[in-house]
Amino acid sequence: MRGWKTCESEDWVDVNDDYHNFLWTRNVTLASFKTIISNRKCVVQNGLLYKVVEPSYLAWLFSEMPSEDLVKTVLQNPDFSKRIAIFDFNQLLEGKNLCVKLNNTDSPVFQEFETFLQSELKVKVEPLQSSSDSNIKVSGNIVSELA
Repeated sequence: MRGWKTCESEDWVDVNDDYHNFLWTRNVTLASFKTIISNRKCVVQNGLLYKVVEPSYLAWLFSEMPSEDLVKTVLQNPDFSKRIAIFDFNQLLEGKNLCVKLNNTDSPVFQEFETFLQSELKVKVEPLQSSSDSNIKVSGNIVSELA
């Protein structure tokens, strides 16, 4: 409806040549996370051909709670915070109707994803942090801080 391009077998959305990539994972090591977000690569299928593009935005969708260090990595780097979103589905998979997010991007795709979660799936989406202050300290267990 919005003129966005996507592929049924891929987890990306193209909005005027800005790629918004969704990465589904249970968990990831901090070293792998840093490598992936620093290298900024996304494979896009175009017919029978594939090309590698640099996504403008990355959304990480976790089925397990992401580590404190991973969240700090995004919060403490303004460049990462502007282009990387984290969605923690851990509590949703445990039967609670809640997704915790860290999304300081201006991605219309990620905003639409949040709207879809709330309006279509009736999932409560709560921010990990309410301010864009990059000096926020994440300490202890993230889930207990939100409770």
